[in-house]
Amino acid sequence: MQLKRGLKPYARTLAVALSLAFVAGCSSSGGTQDGSMDGTRGGAAGSGVAGSGQVGGTGLGTGNGAAGQQADGRIPEQRTIYFEFDSDRIRSEFEPVLAAHARYLSANGVARVVLQGHTDERGTREYNMALGERRARSVERFLSVQGVSPSQVEVVSYGEERPAARGQNEEAYAQNRRVVFAY
Repeated sequence: MQLKRGLKPYARTLAVALSLAFVAGCSSSGGTQDGSMDGTRGGAAGSGVAGSGQVGGTGLGTGNGAAGQQADGRIPEQRTIYFEFDSDRIRSEFEPVLAAHARYLSANGVARVVLQGHTDERGTREYNMALGERRARSVERFLSVQGVSPSQVEVVSYGEERPAARGQNEEAYAQNRRVVFAY
């Protein structure tokens, strides 16, 4: 009888853990390869993400059809993906970018990345912190499904606190709704 009581908390914890794993495995993710906001190549001038952990460039693809895919094992160039208003769903156009990061991380087991979730300024501070985290967790789930070890990924939400673009218009808002890969 003593043994049964000692196993109950473990069984309950195991059941909860398995349920969470099942739900995470069933969630759907979508996510463009070039990183442009509207699915076209090039993008507008000034669409870079300053101060967000992105290294160099505008964050747009190279235009050669292999954006975000480094044949020589380097970190993918495109390090920012964007989201729709009030959404944590990965846009299908960003799936190749995420797949390139997953390949890099899987091939480099010691590499670590911080997924920085951001939002535009609309909404309360608390809501935006939670939305930024949900966005980064969506990316984390995508990477996990692709075989990236959880020990390589850290999630941070900055909410609206670190905007990439200043302004109260849709262009600025669109640039601020993002997740940045910070290696």
